[in-house]
Amino acid sequence: MTDSPSVAPSSTPATYDCSDPDARAAGLDAAAAAIGNGELVLMPTDTVYGVAADAFAPPAVAALLAAKNRGRTMPVPVLIGEASTLVGLVTVVPPVATELAEAFWPGGLTLVLEHASSLAWDLGDAEGTVAVRLPDDEVARDLLRRTGPLAVSSANRSGRPAATTAGEAVAQLGAHAAVVLDGGPRAGSAASTIVDCTVPAPRVLRVGAIPVDRLREVVPGIVD
Repeated sequence: MTDSPSVAPSSTPATYDCSDPDARAAGLDAAAAAIGNGELVLMPTDTVYGVAADAFAPPAVAALLAAKNRGRTMPVPVLIGEASTLVGLVTVVPPVATELAEAFWPGGLTLVLEHASSLAWDLGDAEGTVAVRLPDDEVARDLLRRTGPLAVSSANRSGRPAATTAGEAVAQLGAHAAVVLDGGPRAGSAASTIVDCTVPAPRVLRVGAIPVDRLREVVPGIVD
């Protein structure tokens, strides 16, 4: 993966209708190439639309944060295409994290874990942690299988509503992206639920797509 700087495209990004098999294939090729070039991609997830960058290219992640007008104090989460990828990104997967992942992945649950110190990435001021999620969306996972882990944040300017359609994502961040994968409208606007698994008692940092009572069915001692 490249470490070359990301340059915001000056023209309208190429948009691909992923409901059409040929357009989907072409879009995935174009999106993977853009990621490899350090550019940004607007993509569907199972929650809302996201803006994606190569997780291992600090200039691309910096461009993502700048596009959203978001500071380094809010590190960018990482999406993965397969659950098995997680072990290569973190120092240890606590049993509680395994239980939550088995229950809610793929899906709207983000787990915060201690990241492997050997990884060459800079996702923001994460203080040695990384927020990881396996999305329940086949377009997203197909792209992730091609690119490897991606830094992905909701495709909206900081403080504005999350985008639930490709058009809404383009309206907010299209000037900064090279490729748009249009997966159709999202069913809701809730972001993922975030759980910190780096502490003895797992703690809910944000309630989103998965309510706390469902988490407690799996991990009764979870704190909110």
